[in-house]
Order: sequence, then C-alpha cells, then structure tokens
Amino acid sequence: MKKKDNNWPVWERDDKSVVSCSEKIKVMKENFDELKQLAQDAFEDGLLMEVSEKQLKNTLQKLIEELDSPIKKNKV
Repeated sequence: MKKKDNNWPVWERDDKSVVSCSEKIKVMKENFDELKQLAQDAFEDGLLMEVSEKQLKNTLQKLIEELDSPIKKNKV
C-alpha cells in the first residue's frame, strides 16, 4: 500500500484498483485526520489518568479489529 505525503495511504478497493475520486479522497482524509486526533486525545487522557500505555494501545487496536462492515453483510 503506497503512502501519500499526508501519511494516509493511496486508497484501494478490494480488487486493488485505486480510488481516484478527489471528493472521496478528501472525505477519507478528513475522517482519518479526525479519527487520529480523537484517538490521540483519548490516549493522552488515559496517560494523564495513569492508565498503562501498553493497555491503552492494545485497547485502541482491539477497537479497530472489532469494527464491522455493514456493507459486506448486506452483500452476502
């Protein structure tokens, strides 16, 4: 997966073709910029409350792994 200057990847579909619509790319960038800031804020709050850094990172990772795809469920 290639990376752009803004640290987000070049977005690909399941078939490996590139998403090239500039509006879709803009929305993805905005969503991921916002998500990154929210995760950073939650992480820092946890550290200030003396929660283990390792536990915070593991919990954030688990949260990502538990995301569901409503689109794929509807296609099955």
